[in-house]
Amino acid sequence: MKKSTIWVIAIIMGLSFLGLLYMQISYIEEIAKMKKEQFDESVNRSLYQASRNLELNETLRYLEKDVNDVERRAYSQDSVIVNGLDGSIQHAHQFSVSAEDGTFYSEFELKTFATKPANVPKAMMMRTDKDQLSEATKSLQEIVRNRYVYQKALLDEVVYNILYTASEKPLKERINFKLLDQDIRNELQNNGIDIPYHLTVSTADGREIYRCPEYNEKGEQWSYSQTLFHNDAINKRGVVRIHFPDMDSYIYSSVRFMIPAVIFTIVLLLTFIFTIVVIFRQKRYTEIKNDFINNMTHELKTPISSISLAAQMLGDESVTKSPTMMKHLSTVIGDESRRLRFLVEKVLQMSMFDRKSTSFKKKELDLNELLEQTAATFNLRVEHTGGKINTEIEAIDSAIFVDEVHFQNAITNLLDNAVKYRKADQPVNIHIRTWNEGEHLCFSISDDGQGIKKENVKKVFDKFYRVHTGNVHDVKGFGLGLAYVKEIINLHDGEIKCESELGKGTKFTVKLPILQEN
Repeated sequence: MKKSTIWVIAIIMGLSFLGLLYMQISYIEEIAKMKKEQFDESVNRSLYQASRNLELNETLRYLEKDVNDVERRAYSQDSVIVNGLDGSIQHAHQFSVSAEDGTFYSEFELKTFATKPANVPKAMMMRTDKDQLSEATKSLQEIVRNRYVYQKALLDEVVYNILYTASEKPLKERINFKLLDQDIRNELQNNGIDIPYHLTVSTADGREIYRCPEYNEKGEQWSYSQTLFHNDAINKRGVVRIHFPDMDSYIYSSVRFMIPAVIFTIVLLLTFIFTIVVIFRQKRYTEIKNDFINNMTHELKTPISSISLAAQMLGDESVTKSPTMMKHLSTVIGDESRRLRFLVEKVLQMSMFDRKSTSFKKKELDLNELLEQTAATFNLRVEHTGGKINTEIEAIDSAIFVDEVHFQNAITNLLDNAVKYRKADQPVNIHIRTWNEGEHLCFSISDDGQGIKKENVKKVFDKFYRVHTGNVHDVKGFGLGLAYVKEIINLHDGEIKCESELGKGTKFTVKLPILQEN
């Protein structure tokens, strides 16, 4: 599949997942916004009703108190008058309501009549009964009217006290804080809100006069307030404020069912991204393997061609077989066979590491001696370029416990890279150094060759990676050498790092654990 096709599919799927995720998040935000608006409305309605209840309770207290006081100050007088002519009896009840300073609010008199039928002539009986009924109706109406005037007078006294007496009292005396708290709680529950809240009451100028015992500042930025006694003068009013420490959890409790859907969408998106990354990585590996096959074909052609040519010369009877010629041909065959075997071993070694089937035969070795012996085998190649190998042996505790074959191959690969990646037509100088660092034994191999770009340094240990790729064969190799070195060092509990600067050279540093005496 073409890379462009993969990118198109990846972009379409990625945008689809992002669109789905955006819609889910937008839906959650919209639900939370609606819940918040309902919450605000319910809280404000509850506070308003609680403040109204506070004023009603205050009015009720004054009604109960002042009505009783006024009734105690009310003046009443009863009188009885007997008419000597017809024997009727007249009862009079006089009521008066006055203020403390003696001012009368209202005064009325209630009269009732009682007649003696025995003293009334029979001829007048019918007329008398009708007159009495009419008189009783008028008397009842008078009683109701006068009673209304009396009750109105009582209420006038109460209203006067509320206006001029209650408003002069401090808020602490006017408000029953426990009752206010209970009213707010009941109103909130009636509006469907049953979560803890914290309460404060302050004056109009901001002086706090009450704070609930369990008060804390969590969630204080989302507070709600309501004016108390809003019909009083501004400086006589109060303000009640509440806030909810757990308001966020209450608001988002309604959208919790959406959280798993969002999580699953994110998981699917991450899985899709990972899948796309794996696809591109596998495509890159395929390209690298194709490059590897091309390079391997070229690498194997050279020794095979040399061996084939030597074999043809040995079989050609027209060629004189002198001892010198025979020795030269055998040397070529032997060298190219070893080279061919070395190339094949590199591929086989890496395949064994992939299968995790490599077994080591470790033994105690001296790192200083191992490095000097390996360096000696490269002297001719380095001197052939006009350079030399310098060794700086500083390690005192140089005993290591390693597999001799694999570890020596790793050192050989490092030295081989130093020679291969030298500057064109210039001598290469290699510096080998050993030293102790705490409980570790370290060595470094540095050169003054081509060097590596900084962005490529971290890739040099990747399998099949070569700075020179494609069908460019100015440098021989498969891109397996440094991957093999890193694998060997890691399996010996060591560390390796690469430092390089383009045009100045490369340095590989290896750190290994020292072989303990026990």
